[in-house]
Amino acid sequence: MRNHLRTFALLAALTALFVGAGYLVGGPTGMAIAFLFAAAMNLVSYWNADKIVLSMYRAVEVDEGHAEPLIRNYVIDTAELAQRAGLPRPKIYVIDQDQPNAFATGRDPAHAAVAATRGLLAMLDRREIRGVMAHELAHVKNRDTLTMTITATIAGAIGALANFAFFFGGRDEDGRPTGVVPAIAIAILGPIAASLVQMAISRHREYAADAEGAAICGDPGALASALQKIEAYARGGYVNADAERNPATAHMFIINPLAGGRRGDNLFSTHPATHNRVDALMALAGTAGARPIVSGGSPRGRSATAVPVTGQTRRGPWGS
Repeated sequence: MRNHLRTFALLAALTALFVGAGYLVGGPTGMAIAFLFAAAMNLVSYWNADKIVLSMYRAVEVDEGHAEPLIRNYVIDTAELAQRAGLPRPKIYVIDQDQPNAFATGRDPAHAAVAATRGLLAMLDRREIRGVMAHELAHVKNRDTLTMTITATIAGAIGALANFAFFFGGRDEDGRPTGVVPAIAIAILGPIAASLVQMAISRHREYAADAEGAAICGDPGALASALQKIEAYARGGYVNADAERNPATAHMFIINPLAGGRRGDNLFSTHPATHNRVDALMALAGTAGARPIVSGGSPRGRSATAVPVTGQTRRGPWGS
């Protein structure tokens, strides 16, 4: 019930931002158009936001019949963990990206999907992969996925409207630009406000999903080790081009694909600091203060059963 209330409050806040942006761009007419567009977008997001996000990252559904042993194991383990968590079997996807990461989506547990990148499957060992997927299934069990997915859709739309306001703005009867200050204000403040809403929601839910995921797989240290390896790779400067084109989806991933989840838990972080998450997980394991030993961040150190990956090194505007 609390998750449903939080979802409603979040959608109301983001819709209000979107409608307010429409007013600043086009006055009462712009506000009315923005309201109708937001209503339609909320409906589409509820039924199809998972498909939209999966298509953004060109995710491919996989099953136990896959030719690669590593992917077969990933599918088998994810299905087993879902059963252990008392969840229906989700659809299971692979994303063809080097960056190790994963996310869950879907409007409810009966329509859930989980996705992992090839980089994650290649870099982590089987125990760590189970820890990551248990975390994603915890989001499904806690019914976070609807809120996270719809937030990504609406926050992205607010960013698009802000760009429209900045470049086009309004015009008077003679075609002269008007409302320059409001247009600039919404172009700057709109995306910031939307980001603050999604960041506050995301940080809380990541801690809760870490704890629930540790309970599902029964191995808090596995997730702690995986988080450290994923962040170490993110610090190496890899640019996730798909995430940079869709920065509003960053909060959905287990580690921020744009910033690597580094530094502290502050107002502008979409995820808790990784070292805080690791400490909390190791406390659950009864070894507070002890850190799992990890062996570097490159996925290329794995055996021949690892999934092949392709390199990308160009820096982008959203990365660090």
